[in-house]
Amino acid sequence: MKALSGVKILDFTHVQSGPTCTQLLAWFGADVIKVERPGVGDATRKQLVDVPGADSLYFTMLNHNKRSIEINSKDETGKEVLRRLVQECDVLVENFAPGALDRMGFGWEDLQKINPMIIMASVKGFGPGKYEDCKVYENVAQCAGGSASTTGFLDGPPLVTGAQIGDSGTGLHLALGIVTALFQREKTGRGQKVDAAMQDGVLNLSRVKLRDQQRLAAGPLNEYSQFGEGIPFGEATPRAGNDSGGGQPGRILKCKGWETDPNAYTYFITQAAVWKNVCDVIGKPEWKEAEGYATPPERLNKLNEIFDAVEQWTMTKTKYEVMDICNPLNIPVGPILSMKEIAEDEGLRKTGTIVEVDHPDRGKYLSVGCPIKLSDSPVEVERSPLLGEHTAEILAEVLGYTGEEFDRVVESGAVGDVKLPSAAE
Repeated sequence: MKALSGVKILDFTHVQSGPTCTQLLAWFGADVIKVERPGVGDATRKQLVDVPGADSLYFTMLNHNKRSIEINSKDETGKEVLRRLVQECDVLVENFAPGALDRMGFGWEDLQKINPMIIMASVKGFGPGKYEDCKVYENVAQCAGGSASTTGFLDGPPLVTGAQIGDSGTGLHLALGIVTALFQREKTGRGQKVDAAMQDGVLNLSRVKLRDQQRLAAGPLNEYSQFGEGIPFGEATPRAGNDSGGGQPGRILKCKGWETDPNAYTYFITQAAVWKNVCDVIGKPEWKEAEGYATPPERLNKLNEIFDAVEQWTMTKTKYEVMDICNPLNIPVGPILSMKEIAEDEGLRKTGTIVEVDHPDRGKYLSVGCPIKLSDSPVEVERSPLLGEHTAEILAEVLGYTGEEFDRVVESGAVGDVKLPSAAE
């Protein structure tokens, strides 16, 4: 039995933020019913297509373990099916533009009348305020949430990160909100509305930079490289390159082969507790007790010199050799792993963090598995559904349509071109 077995999710989401949330719930055992437009489906099915005639990786990697039903929400029969689904489901998840569900007749007040116990979970770009009606994408969220202004180097423009902290990050926040609301419903018997704004999610993940904004009032941020370089601080948290955000000086340094391998780098932290070990490793034993080097405050204005010396050493070793040498000495280091290296990592495959999935149209492909491991609720990653693949199944099993009633709904065209299971045929 899975952790969320018996929970039914009505998935009105598309693209990335919402599907990230509902996929996670599906991995934990919820029955996620993905509602899609007849003949069209989620827009990402046909975005960034790499195999002609098959759903894109963009879609397949965000919609595992779900069932797909086609419904025309503008058709009266389609609305009837949706109302019955709302009655049967525990949660409705959506990431439409503001007001879209209200215009369909399925806003929060409407849902409560149909099913007082339902939980409505929404992803929006911004929370209530002057920007609440604005359209938001991943990079817009990173910029509005404070991440971009604090990412990059001091002498360069703001940068967004390759990690999808706006879309997928907000989806993860929303999933937590949903399971929390389900838990509370066990006590109250009532549903509630759950909102997750992308700007809010990015800010939550950028909290150390808001910490530093407040610390600026007490003086310069002395763990930032610019302090040691004598560069004045402005009024806002600056970009800090690859400085560590935790107070221990750290940077990305070249390793052996960097001239031809763009990922031949390591992250190296000169943690105070192992400073003497660092000095021994890089061949600078005199720095252990030398005036101006012996204590962390003394070293702050010499970080460029220190990391230059460390890099001279790392450039003689591969990024893996750096790990092999430093880890036994408790020196914090980490290789810069490419996506190719991650895809080929046997350890990640063994834990199910990287999985191979078989798809009827595109064949085998790699995907990210569930990042959270529960001992009593193991995850088996199942392929994403074909468009409308489970329409007949959901109409019959979930909603109880049979006989003439089933035929009426199918013949209306409101649920697309229904593919009947072989037994029903």
